[in-house]
Amino acid sequence: MSGRVRIDSEDTTHKACVEFTVRGTPIDTNAMRSNFMEIARTLGVDIAFQEDNIFRRTRRLVCFDMDSTLIQTEVIDELAKRAGVGEQVCQITEAAMRGEINFAESFKQRLSLLKGLDENVLIEIAENLPLTEGAERLFRALKKYGFKTAILSGGFTYFGRHLQNKLGIDYMFANQLEIVDGKLTGNYLGDIVDGAKKAELLRNIAFKEDIYLEQTVAVGDGSNDLPMINIAGLGIAFHAKPIVTKNAQHSISTIGLDAILFLMGFRDRDVE
Repeated sequence: MSGRVRIDSEDTTHKACVEFTVRGTPIDTNAMRSNFMEIARTLGVDIAFQEDNIFRRTRRLVCFDMDSTLIQTEVIDELAKRAGVGEQVCQITEAAMRGEINFAESFKQRLSLLKGLDENVLIEIAENLPLTEGAERLFRALKKYGFKTAILSGGFTYFGRHLQNKLGIDYMFANQLEIVDGKLTGNYLGDIVDGAKKAELLRNIAFKEDIYLEQTVAVGDGSNDLPMINIAGLGIAFHAKPIVTKNAQHSISTIGLDAILFLMGFRDRDVE
């Protein structure tokens, strides 16, 4: 899938993807998948096991979590550091991502600690969001081939809009911060985008665009991403927490976000 490395290449960090096609009916699909995951952990590689049906090569909608998926940070943790409550918020965030705390409740707890933070801090963070490796290449390819894309995030619209404009994303749903007189109030506006809401939004976008769920892709790293990952035709845990990797259909843990293209059947020569 990845093609050959140039002999005169000076890059020593090559990624490679090989696809094997086999025929037959598995006796126990779950057991095979579990065995592949164990081999992947032992060898330090990613192994994807999927049925090569008509939907694999006709995906039309790709939905992404934002924090620690599209970007290499948890924005709420960055905000907390600036507010002087970094350690408190980080502990709540990690517990929520591991599925130990209800997301909605953890969201309210963390947000309340940010009360009084100046909006200028948000502007600075938004302008310096660290994109995940392979993100720009991935979105160039998705746009080139006519895919619809979406951010479905438990983070904030303030930062989601920045990424939407930068990467040319079609849909963006996240939580809206309440800002009064240039400062955070510690509250939010509208409904909380939690795991159930992400799955609902994926269904709604697919319905609006007249797309089968089997033609959708969902990518995320936290436990609140599992509902959308598990209803999508192709659900991917990306550099995810152990509980997410264990319960997702597929996982990517060793290379960048553009590896999703391999899972969708693209070869490097289709993208370059």
